[in-house]
Amino acid sequence: MDCKATLIISVYKNVRVLDAVLHSLEAQTVQDFEVIISEDGESPEMAAFVAAYPFRWPVQHLTQEDKGWRKERMLNRSIVAARTDWLVFIDGDCVLHPRFMEYHIRYRQRGVMLAGKRIKLSAELSERFLAGEKIHFFPYLFNRRGCRYVEEAFYCGIAKYIRRPVKHLVGSNMSMSRADLMSINGFDEHYTLPATGEDYDIEWRLQAIGCKIVSLRNLAIQYHIHHKENWQDHDENMVYCRQMQQENRIICEKGIAQL
Repeated sequence: MDCKATLIISVYKNVRVLDAVLHSLEAQTVQDFEVIISEDGESPEMAAFVAAYPFRWPVQHLTQEDKGWRKERMLNRSIVAARTDWLVFIDGDCVLHPRFMEYHIRYRQRGVMLAGKRIKLSAELSERFLAGEKIHFFPYLFNRRGCRYVEEAFYCGIAKYIRRPVKHLVGSNMSMSRADLMSINGFDEHYTLPATGEDYDIEWRLQAIGCKIVSLRNLAIQYHIHHKENWQDHDENMVYCRQMQQENRIICEKGIAQL
């Protein structure tokens, strides 16, 4: 297969949800991409699942010892392993609209960061979906079911011409050139807590070398499966990020080159 993009799926243990994500890949309107399952851990259950899954795309499963949050390191390893120059990043708890990959591939261009958003499904709707129930993904239904960011669920072809702006990247729905990422030494592995390092930090450093954000809102749509938040205060991340910005440290000291 002549692949046009690499889809990097960041995962941690949750096989049931990853199964739903992979099923959504099978419905994509374009199929000329490879898949990297980027696991920040070494779960035997995940290994068995990946080994048994009937992938229709070229696939790599990358793992590392579970030593706490080291997602940035896994993302860098995935960048190195990618066989294409266009990298699409999602999380393993985000089910994709059938045209998700189509738009991330259609608008790929060096010097551009493609940025989408996601709707957060309620616990009830997430469970029904994972149980195999056919859910009609209409915004009014989402709204009635207690979902968040319902406006992001509505696919609108006119968004190709009239874009709803995106202020910042979301790490679970973004794509960019491998070459651009390599030029800033990839993700900064100094980040050892969730948030900031996987999106905002990459955003400002790529902008510093001239890359522009292009919105894919209401085109490349994601449905985030509800789960218990394992959220931590990321003020520590932002303090470090602001320091790097003040010092104009565009090329991180601990990234791809140090792998």
